[in-house]
Amino acid sequence: MAAVGTAETPLRVAVVGSGPSGFYATEALFKCGKSVTVDMYERLPMPYGLVRSGVAPDHPKLKQAILVYDKIARHPAFRLIGNVTVGRDLSVQELRHAYHAVIFTCGAETDRQLSIPGEDLPGSYTATEFVGWYNGHPDYRDRRFDLSQEVAVIIGQGNVAADVCRILAKTVDELKHTDIAEHALDALAESRVREIHVIGRRGPAQAKFTSKELRELGELADADAVVDPADLSLNPQSVAEIAAKSNEVGAKNVQLFHGFLADPLRPKTRRCVFHFLRSPVELLGVSRVEKLLLEKNRLEGAPFDQVARGTGEKVELPCGILFRSIGYKGLPIDGLPFDDRKGVFPNIEGRVRDGSGAVPGVYCAGWIKRGPTGIIGTNRADSVATVNALLADLESLTPGPAAGAEVIYPMLAQRNVRPISFDEWLKIDAAEIGRGTPKGKPREKFTRLDEMLRVLRV
Repeated sequence: MAAVGTAETPLRVAVVGSGPSGFYATEALFKCGKSVTVDMYERLPMPYGLVRSGVAPDHPKLKQAILVYDKIARHPAFRLIGNVTVGRDLSVQELRHAYHAVIFTCGAETDRQLSIPGEDLPGSYTATEFVGWYNGHPDYRDRRFDLSQEVAVIIGQGNVAADVCRILAKTVDELKHTDIAEHALDALAESRVREIHVIGRRGPAQAKFTSKELRELGELADADAVVDPADLSLNPQSVAEIAAKSNEVGAKNVQLFHGFLADPLRPKTRRCVFHFLRSPVELLGVSRVEKLLLEKNRLEGAPFDQVARGTGEKVELPCGILFRSIGYKGLPIDGLPFDDRKGVFPNIEGRVRDGSGAVPGVYCAGWIKRGPTGIIGTNRADSVATVNALLADLESLTPGPAAGAEVIYPMLAQRNVRPISFDEWLKIDAAEIGRGTPKGKPREKFTRLDEMLRVLRV
């Protein structure tokens, strides 16, 4: 019997998830020197994951990674099987039986909670649903956000928090030529938000913004970036952190915060106010969010290992609408082990593990492997490492030919599930671009599944 990975017996791999990790894993498989076919399963009719639905519409350069993924998708041994949910339309076991190996790259799809009283009051939202809403993600198309409130609060000081702040603070003129969803642009045009408070539990030296994202918040057409000078007084450990050569971003961020102190010559309509050393304690309100109770913190610990400790001193902040942006976690899939605390599939070097050891032929990459860390490009090395683990296991994988999608398609037909191919996605893509052209936008996204399927007349 020919070895798996030869021309006689190609290595057949299913990749579950079509974001950066999925495409980088596919790329690594095609470059490995073996004979490989890859079927990529995606629950939506469109690929590209967070590059399409997570990257802010006013950051088009970050979406250029799609050009790389498009090239990978045109490989003759690649097949997209979109509009199929693994764990619902297909079981994990069925997928394992059809392929030599399955790589899960399904990301971290939900937000971590604040776990404070009042978190579920009307007016309290997750960053994920807001980002999905303005990016036209079908899951969040029908969300409603009360933008009639004048004071918004964002909990978190990472790049997603910066995106939420920027979209709330920008004028319609700054957004109308991006690929922001039309329903979101219309709602933002009527927004009465005037103050946006961005809150972090540690100090300015520990804020997780990249410097580019932070700088943009100081360059908005009609919104000032504001910091209380007292908040920029650093303890000795933080001074040591920004003095370290390895911490160029931290030092640059502190410098940018100092630049936000200058009184503007012309006050603008909106203000983005940064707060440090504050932790949310409780959301207050009768029938909706009205105030946020915060506890002041102090930092303890050595440089680069400082933690925020509550001082017991509380302050209230008026708050009409709140977004939490404190990190993400993955979701379990029926038939796979899951670490609920970390929000990942338990694994070693990408090999998914249960209580008995490695699950044969099952791997993971990206955020569902390591947690929500890094930027888009970080996922390439991570996916390559997982593929290397798979290749090291090649001799232990199920020998002989694997049927792949040839046995999957009849199952889907029997279950009335309509898979979408990459060529069909390209038709949807072209239709979106055509819809955007008369509006001066790069595309006008379809935001409902039936709209996408209607393009294909199905």
